Amino acid sequence: MIGIIMFFTALFMLLIGFPVAFTFAAVSVFFGMIAGIVEVMSYMELSQGLIPIITEGLYEGVLMFDYMPFRIYSIQQNTILMAIPMFIFMGIVLQKTGLAEKLLESMGFLFGEIRGGVAISTVLVGALLAASTGVVGASVVAMGVISLPVMMKYKYSVPLATGTICASGTLGQIIPPSIVLIILGDVFQVPVGDLFASAVGPGLALVGAYILFILVVSYFNKDMAPAIPADASRGNKKQQVKKALIDIVPSLTLIVLVLGSIFAGIATPTESAAVGCLGAIGLALLYKTFSTGMVKEAALESVKITSMVFGILIGATAFSMVFSYTGGEEIVEHFMLNLPGDEKWGFILFTMLAILVLGFFIDFIEISYIIVPILIPVSQTLGIDPVWFAILIAMNLQTSFLTPPFGFSLFYLKGCAPASVRTTQIYKGVLPFIAIQVIILAIVAFYPEFFGMTITN
Repeated sequence: MIGIIMFFTALFMLLIGFPVAFTFAAVSVFFGMIAGIVEVMSYMELSQGLIPIITEGLYEGVLMFDYMPFRIYSIQQNTILMAIPMFIFMGIVLQKTGLAEKLLESMGFLFGEIRGGVAISTVLVGALLAASTGVVGASVVAMGVISLPVMMKYKYSVPLATGTICASGTLGQIIPPSIVLIILGDVFQVPVGDLFASAVGPGLALVGAYILFILVVSYFNKDMAPAIPADASRGNKKQQVKKALIDIVPSLTLIVLVLGSIFAGIATPTESAAVGCLGAIGLALLYKTFSTGMVKEAALESVKITSMVFGILIGATAFSMVFSYTGGEEIVEHFMLNLPGDEKWGFILFTMLAILVLGFFIDFIEISYIIVPILIPVSQTLGIDPVWFAILIAMNLQTSFLTPPFGFSLFYLKGCAPASVRTTQIYKGVLPFIAIQVIILAIVAFYPEFFGMTITN
């Protein structure tokens, strides 16, 4: 039971605000020592003295960490993880080029003359940003700063406007190149290219479902998403289309270069990430926003974010090692395999609910490196296809970004929204989009072939 107590101790410390990486490392060392003492007590008598037992137990606990340098070294040798800092750098550079602003302005005026047009353009831009940056926070903030004032100016329903922005911003969790999918590819030990290819269908289905919802709502309630009058200062329709294409085509070209090279088998995700970095610099030159200062800022931010990710990974490695050593994996596996109903679907339903709830409180990185490795042995025992299971988890993590009261996207938007936008309005706005995500998740679960996914079991 030491492993289970350790798990809930770490979770409690995260909930009260302790740093993630240090929490996992400290809890691992503490419970490793406890496990060593308990082991020594199983073969030494108390009559031999408490101090010798504790001393021997601490020594046994230290020995448990003898292999940590080898685990860390294996992490450093993992070429898949090299894609993470490069995709982060690509996203930050694109953010600093003003790409989001250009896309939103052009597409907003392009679709604005139809009811719900600005909301639709927000969804489409969210998809493009997801496919070119994969950074959820940056996407939500960018659209919150640019798109939300426009929708409020033209009397859009505040819940619809905020819900659209939050949902569109979280598309970066599932649409490749997603940092979540790269991490899950490493955890599941499956090709990241397979995850990227399998995630395209569900990602596009979400985009289509969001747009359909906006069209239906604006059709039946004209006041929720009114049309924007044509702006003569931006030229005629032909000129607006031309300007929109100028803003969209470079981004689409970068997406094709990055994802197309992976799907065609020309490049690995790591190699395509390098192409993405060069492409991002090329776009900065194209939009005349390139400077050595911008590159330096982007590099420093990338190092900070990457250090956080790998710090968590090292702490999580120590945590999973101690958890396994203390028998936690066996207890979890026994519990999962004895859930009521069908073993496979009982396990999937339980894990989806658990990940959804945990996603309210802790970040996707911790879930991917701490929770998912505990579930993988059980999924292998049940013969669950790892690519399919990873896509379900990624979509579930995306849903947790939106779910009140602790969804991260809700806080991102609240932080940049005008003071007149109430938190309850944001909560109300995301509910329909959460329902859409749950429906698409259910379709992926029960009818994966609809998205071209082939299940091996």
